Amino acid sequence: MLTSLSLIFLVGLFMAFICRKVKLPRIIGMLITGIVIGPFALNLLDEKILGISSELRHIALIVILIKAGLSLKISDLKKVGRPAILMSFLPALFEIAAFVLFAPLLLPVNLIEAAIMGAVLAAVSPAVVVPRMVALMEDGYGTDKQIPQLILAGASLDDVFVIVLFSTFTDIAQGSTVNAMDFINIPISIVLGIIIGIGFGFILAAIFEYAHKKHDSIRQSLKVIIVLGAAFLLISIETWLEDIVSISGLIAVMSMACVIQMRTRKEVSTDLSGKFGKLWLGAEILLFVLVGAAVDIRYTTNAGVRALVMILIALVFRSIGVLLCLIGTKLNRKERIYCVIAYLPKATVQAAIGSIPLALGLTCGNIVLSVAVLSILVTAPLGAIGMDMSYKKLLKKLK
Repeated sequence: MLTSLSLIFLVGLFMAFICRKVKLPRIIGMLITGIVIGPFALNLLDEKILGISSELRHIALIVILIKAGLSLKISDLKKVGRPAILMSFLPALFEIAAFVLFAPLLLPVNLIEAAIMGAVLAAVSPAVVVPRMVALMEDGYGTDKQIPQLILAGASLDDVFVIVLFSTFTDIAQGSTVNAMDFINIPISIVLGIIIGIGFGFILAAIFEYAHKKHDSIRQSLKVIIVLGAAFLLISIETWLEDIVSISGLIAVMSMACVIQMRTRKEVSTDLSGKFGKLWLGAEILLFVLVGAAVDIRYTTNAGVRALVMILIALVFRSIGVLLCLIGTKLNRKERIYCVIAYLPKATVQAAIGSIPLALGLTCGNIVLSVAVLSILVTAPLGAIGMDMSYKKLLKKLK
């Protein structure tokens, strides 16, 4: 396992460095590293690492969501309320609609199989989007109109909506009846996640501030451990209660971090944000190398040109959905184009659920996985490169 970790960090970091030298995003080098050293190519990774790959990817996502929450301001979120809510489901619905309309014409799938495929591919990747939005907020790009906050909030909620739809569609394909609660659980999951996260945030902020008043301040390193422990507990609560009530653990984690940022002294939240930013340097490598390792490159040959055409059609529909969400906002044409670009990349969710239809024995399993893999390879670099190369041209920097 130690050998595998050394390969992940050293080779991943080296490939990220090479990509930066040729003006490409670091993520591409990390994804390539995972594909090459993963089980479907050179097979250099220990099975024990691959066995806990999903958990490790989850931990990395938690780190960046805490960092995002510590950078978000509640006042900014209030300003982007309506479009952020629309961005959390409308682009995904448009993309799923594209698959339902066109996939049966281009690929060997029926309507419900097309809906399953659409649900797998409709989620934007928070792993690609969130760190870039955090960086924009820190550098002041687009913050005059809360553009990073808008994208960050929408992308974080988007996955909850899509995963519930995916579960519903797979149940239909297996012959199960669909319960209205499956759809009611979407807002319940989000609202309960926010409420529980706020509760945890108030408790931790109160502890930190009480210790400061008693002249027994908790060291920043210990605060990081406490916040991480609370975040892991929030994710665990989601799992414990999943048969009783739906709770979005990731939304809860970001809500907790938002409250800590709001309720503690500025130097506390700033220091915490800096420390989680340093943690993200390692977590980023772990996340994207393991996402790459989950990609079976052989399936892209099965997907073919028609699958690529389907992905591009779906991205056009998704982009229309994003633009509709922004109607009535003060964003200019360039800023709206940036929002469209930011909603292109797919990676984490597709790597996590792309193989489930195949594991369930659905006849569409192979083609769904093939298209999911191809979507990662096409859209993750496309979105990352697009965001990295366009933000200075499309967004205004706050002076």
